[in-house]
Amino acid sequence: MTTPLPFTDHLPWTDAAALAELYRRGTPDNTVRAWERDLAYVTAWKQAAFGNALTWPEAEAVALRFVLDHASDLSDASGPARDAAEALIVAGLRRSLACPAPATLDRRIASWRAFHRMKNLPSPFDAPLVAQARGRARRAAARPRHRKSQNPITRKVLEAMLATCDSSHRGLRDRAALMLGWASGGRRRSEIVALNRDDIDDRDLTAKGILRIRLLTTKTTGPDAAPRLPLKGRAAHAVMDWITAARIETGPLFRPVSLADRPLPRRLSPDGLSVLLRHRLELAGYPPGFASAHGLRAGFLTQAALDGAPLQAAMQLSLHRSANQAQQYYADIEIERNPATDLLED
Repeated sequence: MTTPLPFTDHLPWTDAAALAELYRRGTPDNTVRAWERDLAYVTAWKQAAFGNALTWPEAEAVALRFVLDHASDLSDASGPARDAAEALIVAGLRRSLACPAPATLDRRIASWRAFHRMKNLPSPFDAPLVAQARGRARRAAARPRHRKSQNPITRKVLEAMLATCDSSHRGLRDRAALMLGWASGGRRRSEIVALNRDDIDDRDLTAKGILRIRLLTTKTTGPDAAPRLPLKGRAAHAVMDWITAARIETGPLFRPVSLADRPLPRRLSPDGLSVLLRHRLELAGYPPGFASAHGLRAGFLTQAALDGAPLQAAMQLSLHRSANQAQQYYADIEIERNPATDLLED
């Protein structure tokens, strides 16, 4: 982590360093990176809007101004809010003068509140007036929910992609990555590429046809509660075929493959997995942009709904923390099967 966590105002240096290290080791990497970006953003915004640095605890007036500055489109506006936004654009911390998405504002406020908790200080965003303004800003800027993937990669789509994978190293890798990512619950691309060989437990493969996949870090769990998910049948054997062919004994599970079809020792990146997926979709005859890597996750849940799998059973694999979020995939399917939609039919 390059940006220091904001502990140092009221703790001895040694205690601050120890606490910062505890947060680093006990917090998912994605969360730490978000904290870094958000701390840089709010620091730059405070400087642009007020001409001075952050204070701890921050004043309610500053928190209220932050909410108001991010509650509307500033394209046709003038004044301090637009001036601060333009400074952030120049600094590369803001893309445009458009109103930020409510989720973006919520995340930055959540980070700012987390910084206050780290210092054991009250957050100004808990003040009634600020909380009320934040709620109204969220409703005013509400937007239709957009899917992270244009289309879900359902079983039919996945099978078409798998049919393009041959017995080359690249083909074996792509088949293994796609099948593991889909069949283990719709894994995120960061989770797939983070896997190492020792995260794959193959002790039950011969007797039961099952691998156990250890996910050291996910969006909802950490190393101390790393889930071990089953991978069965074809998907399990596809992963072992790749491991055997690439002679992977230690280190990253999924790796780049050279133009000469030689597996390389370094780890496949999340962007590399996205390229892999787009390539297989195009080979399978789907148009560019048909689905993103999140389509594996959406496709698993959509297929579970189509097959009538109970929501809780699907969530055991997908590791969704919110039933409401997972239910959205089921609702899209179930509404079409609702008997009330056939009341006018014979």
